[in-house]
Parts: sequence; C-alpha cells; structure tokens
Amino acid sequence: GGSAGYDHKKMGITARGAWESVKRHFRELGKDIQNVDFSVAGIGDMSGDVFGNGMLLSRHIRLIAAFDHRHVFIDPSPDAEASFAERERLFALPRSSWADYDAALISAGGGIWPRTAKSIPLSPEMRAILGTDATRLSPAELINTILRAPVELLWNGGIGTYVKAADETHAEVGDRANDAIRVNGSELRCKVVGEGGNLGFTQRGRIEYARAGGHILTDAIDNSAGVNCSDHEVNIKILLNQIVSAGDLTLKQRNELLATMTDEVARLVLRQNVLQPQTISIAVREAPDLLGDHARVIRQLEKAGRLNRRIEFLPPDDEIAEREQAGQGLTAPEIAVLLAYSKIALYDELLDSDVPEDPYLERELRGYFPEPLRERYAEAMERHPLRRQIIATAITNSMLNHMGSTFAFRVSEQCGARSPDIARAYAAARAMFEAPRLWAAIDALDNRAAATLQLDMISDTQALLMRASLWLLRNRRPPIAIEAEVARFAPDITRLLSMKNLMPGRAGATLQAEAARLEGHGVPAETAEWVASLPALYCTLDIIEVANQAQIAAEQVALVYFTLIDALELDWLAATIDRLGAGNHWQHRARSALLDNLYTQQRRLAAAVVAERGPEEHPQPWIDAWLAHNHAAVERLAAVLTDLKSAPRVDSSMLMVALGEVGAVG
Repeated sequence: GGSAGYDHKKMGITARGAWESVKRHFRELGKDIQNVDFSVAGIGDMSGDVFGNGMLLSRHIRLIAAFDHRHVFIDPSPDAEASFAERERLFALPRSSWADYDAALISAGGGIWPRTAKSIPLSPEMRAILGTDATRLSPAELINTILRAPVELLWNGGIGTYVKAADETHAEVGDRANDAIRVNGSELRCKVVGEGGNLGFTQRGRIEYARAGGHILTDAIDNSAGVNCSDHEVNIKILLNQIVSAGDLTLKQRNELLATMTDEVARLVLRQNVLQPQTISIAVREAPDLLGDHARVIRQLEKAGRLNRRIEFLPPDDEIAEREQAGQGLTAPEIAVLLAYSKIALYDELLDSDVPEDPYLERELRGYFPEPLRERYAEAMERHPLRRQIIATAITNSMLNHMGSTFAFRVSEQCGARSPDIARAYAAARAMFEAPRLWAAIDALDNRAAATLQLDMISDTQALLMRASLWLLRNRRPPIAIEAEVARFAPDITRLLSMKNLMPGRAGATLQAEAARLEGHGVPAETAEWVASLPALYCTLDIIEVANQAQIAAEQVALVYFTLIDALELDWLAATIDRLGAGNHWQHRARSALLDNLYTQQRRLAAAVVAERGPEEHPQPWIDAWLAHNHAAVERLAAVLTDLKSAPRVDSSMLMVALGEVGAVG
C-alpha cells in the first residue's frame, strides 16, 4: 500500500463491516440497535482497531463487561451516552488500556481488575448482570463467566479462540493460552455474536451455537471488509499509477485523489458486508427446503476437488439424511462456508471463459471503482491489467450475493447450461427487470418495515430472476447477447409494469390485495405494487415474445394473456401447483416442471388468440371469438378444475391431468 492510501483503523473498515452483520441479526430480532439501547460483552480493549472502532458504532451500546490480556472490566448498569464518550476518549488515547477508564463513570458494583489478581469479589450487581451465584472468582473464571453472560451481543475484537464445540478438546483448538477461559458454543447465552476478530470461535463451536438458536455467521463473512478494502486500494493504485506513468497525473495529485475517495471506497466495500449476510439469512429461512440442493452442491464441489467437507466441518451424507428427516437444514455458519466455496468455483469458471470480454459487462468494471475514477478514467480502466479478474469477481458476487450459493447449480441442473451462459442470462434478467433499483427500494426499508418482510420481498425477486434466467437459457442460443436482449425486453417490461388494471378479474384483484397488504406493513405504494407484480412480470417475457412475433403491441398481447388466465381459471391452477409440497429436491423439481408446463401453455394460448385476431383494436372481441370456437375444450377443462376444487387433496398426478386438458384447448 505504501505511505499514501487507506488506513484501516482510521476508516474503521473491518469493524464497520462486522457491524453490518450485527445490525442485520438484530433487525431480524426486531431491534434497531442504532436507536435503542442494548447490552454487550466484549473481547478486547479500546486501543484495538476492531474492538475500539466497533464499540463506537452505536451510541446505544451498554458495555457491561469486557476483557483483554491485561484487564477485566465490569460496568453492571452503564449509562449509554456517558460510557460512549469515555470509550471515545480511550480510543483516541495512545496505547490505552481498561485501566485508563474513568472509574467514577462505572456504575455501582463494577470495577476494573488486572488479570494477575488472585481472585475478584463479585458484587450483587455483577452477579445479577452476569447470571451467576458465585461471590468470588479467579480472573480466568470471571472471564469464562463473562463469555457465558446473558447479554444481547458478544463482540469479539480480540486475538485468540474463546469458543469451541462441546465435543472438541482444547488440544484440538490449538490455543493453549486460552484453555482456562474457553467455553462451548451451547453454553453461550448471548443472542448475537459479531466476529470482528479472526478465529474467536472454532467452526464447530459456531455450528453448535447456531443450532442452539444463536445468531452468528463466520469471521470470514463478518470481518471481510478489511481484505476487501485492501483489494480496492491495490486495484485503484494500479489504475492511477498508469495515469501517473503517462504523465497525466502527478504522484501528489494521485495521493490527494485517493484521500478524497475514502468515503466512497468504504461504501463500495461495505456493500458486500450488507449483501452476504442478507443472502445467508434468506438461505437459513429456507434451509430445510434447500438441504437437498445444498447437499448436491457440496458433493459437486467435492467431486471437482474443490472442497473437503471434513476440513470445513460440513455434515457428511448420513448427517444430512438425519437433518432432512428432522426437517432441519444447514446452519448459517455452514451456509457461509458453502457460499465462499461456491464463489471460488464460479469465479474460476467465469475467468476461464469469455464472459469478462462481453461488452455489456464493462459496466461491472466501472461499477467497481469510485465515481471520480469512472468520470475521468473510464478509458484507462479498459487497460487495467486485472480487468478480467475484476469483472469476474463483480459478476460472481452479484450472482451469488443476490441469488444464493446454489443458484448456478440449480439453473445448470434444470437446463444443462454452463456457468458462463448462466452468468450472461442472469446479467440480462437483472437489467431487464431493473432489479438493482428494486433492491435499493427494499434496502431503504431497513428498520421501517419488518426484516422478515424485506427478506420475503427479496426472495420474490430471486424467484423472478431465477425463472427469467431459465427462460433466456431455454429460448436463446448461447452465448446470450446481453445488450440485445435487454434492449428487446426492458422498454416493454417497464411500460407493462406501469400500466394500471392490466390484469383483469381474480388475478388483478389478488395483485391489488397483495400490494395493499405490503402497504399496510409500511412499504411505499410504488414498491408495494412492484413487488406484488413480480409473479406476473415473469409472464411479460412470453407476452413480449408473442407480440414481437405477431408484430403487435405488447399491451394488446398482455390483455389477451391475462384475460385468458382469468377466463380459464389458470391462476387457480398455478396457485395450486405452487402449494404442492416440496419436501425434497425431486419434489421441488417436479413442481417447477408443472409450473413450466403451465407457462408454456399460457404462452401457446395467447399466441393462438393473436394468430386468429379480428380487425378490432381492443383484444376482447378476439378473445370472445376464440373462446366460442373452442367452447367444448374449455368446458372440459372447467369440469376438471371443478373436480379438483372439490377434492380433499390435490396431488401432482391430478394436476398433470388438468394440464393435459389445458393443452387440449385450442
């Protein structure tokens, strides 16, 4: 990095990254820790980069206990504002320790003790806040008790391994200095763990804590911002050094420019720390349903020689079978590991392909750099020696952060596509449906709408992009021309989305009811209608394709398409298919195949009406004439659906019969 660049401690970048994980955990628990007081126990002291910066990231931290290698600090009932100011003073004090903390600010019953003390008396206040009956403990015993305290957050900003699994030995941990204070994951009573420091937990300790209900990811996820910031700094300097060498920028000007971009570099870096915990949270919610896919991805990575599940403590097949039987999936720490390995594998495949040469994906390169560089040196970026690596990294992160670790695998399994083709399909679908703008609107609801509702909306977006990617891969020969497909579909999709009352009858009423429900939970009207429209937006691909082939307006085909769905009650059929149980991988595949069949039939029916259209401007007379011409087949379909509605239980074989009747219409 050299003398000029980004000082991680001054930026607080590692702690800020881990804090994004902490904020997400608490949002999912229904608490806004930036505006409501919460209790914390910590590992570290205020002179440390990660601990010190972390304990200044909310003015509502109530730090009730902390320890480092020198002292134990206890403040049973801290004043959030006064203690924040004192921690701020210590952070600015060179080489401070807990011994420098103003003892007058410590609440009754608290204090600071050196770890060399023979024993420490526990006041009634200490016993209450730490959840112990002991009246006197050695420093090691007190630290062990602090680790097991019933606090809301355990913040690790120190060095050492403090938590293991119950069936792990201290020798297996390999950190003899902390053997006397180490605890088991199942013993923790905190609600959330933030791992600003490395190796604070063993992976098995994390899994044990998570399976007991604790909220934790991994240190690699939480504190990734430091490494990410260094990567950005190196790549920015490589770019600017080319400009300096060409004589178009002095070294002094380069250094000044680096300094002005500090805040934007931090924003670019922290975006990963927002997205990775988010996608893991979605996967955790769906973990039992995703277990089959997760298991297949693990086996695929193993077969390719990319993963050793024993080393990474991912469950063997017999344990996966037990979890499936128990209705359990992978935990967040396990999903985090799988996400990392999936990213490595996808990145390598994209780098070995011609995806980084796709002209449309040049915007991934530009988006990696801060705005001042995009404005001034866009042309020089194309000559960046790591241009291909940056593009491959950016598209990998976007795909798996937004779609989950199993995305590329699931798409490949369903249509046989290779990862480079999947990446192109995803990039096209993301742009066609303006997904980044919708994601930003959902992100803006942090602490305004329930976190579970936000995750629901993101899951709905994932479903649309998954289906759209598959549609492109099935309907276009590889390689997909991203720019051409975006130009073909995006304008019509935007226009159709903006049209009110495009969907008649029950489907339209369902859409409006869903939009109203979302608004009732604090979602702005535009975003609520957009999210409610996501299932219908997938249909726009078929609608626009039929319109282009027939050379008529997409709005006319849309009216035909959705009116037929209402008239033939295909919306009921789709909802019934969607409600089918999908307890394992094969049931999920079967349900997807039935839905795909229905969408294919809906497109065929719309195309049939359009092909026989009359001279009228409005499509309703075309539809009426077509329905009259196919009256007998329509009646047979209606009779089958009536039977299904009266059945106590509808299974896939019954739905296949219904789909056969749909296929007989027209």
